[in-house]
Amino acid sequence: MNPFRVHRGLVAPLDRVNVDTDQIIPKQFLKRIERTGFGQFVFFDWRFGADGKKNPEFVLHQPRYAGASILVAGKNFGCGSSREHAVWALADFGFRAVISSSFADIFANNCTKNGFLAVRLTDDEVSELMRRTNELEKYQLTIDLERCEVRDDHGFQAKFDIDDFVRRCLLEGLDDIGLTLQHEANISAYEARHPQPASLQQP
Repeated sequence: MNPFRVHRGLVAPLDRVNVDTDQIIPKQFLKRIERTGFGQFVFFDWRFGADGKKNPEFVLHQPRYAGASILVAGKNFGCGSSREHAVWALADFGFRAVISSSFADIFANNCTKNGFLAVRLTDDEVSELMRRTNELEKYQLTIDLERCEVRDDHGFQAKFDIDDFVRRCLLEGLDDIGLTLQHEANISAYEARHPQPASLQQP
């Protein structure tokens, strides 16, 4: 998984609270067995009408937010079911991070496992970012995980808290497999001391 250290990108606002995972990626699109290709379905019921046509009023269809890689959202983002596909869909669409004042625990954990950063700021800080994103054309933020800081070119600066272990995994690009492989020498030594029984060996 790709490390997350410092990211600068265009910001899109999603001024809604309690955005659940079924809204991020509706259940009818969970039949794929790959982790890729879900981006086209992100926020599908908001992006498209019942006739399949684009909803031009939805924020992600507005030209000023095209190519956004940072999402600023209302509180309790990622609530609902535990589907990891929600993070896959956001990342596949092009987002690298989401900023909110609170996240569902399982969603936040899924973010960590996929190199996607969930940044918790205060309600007031999120409101200020939402205002700037709406008022300033092509508004950009820098998310600095090394300094645990969010900043812009207009005087905004805010620190955020993150678990030390989660931060390390993101900085080093370590998922569960990567963490396990850090102990590869010990695993190999153990296997050498405990050879596979002859009955289980390949002919």
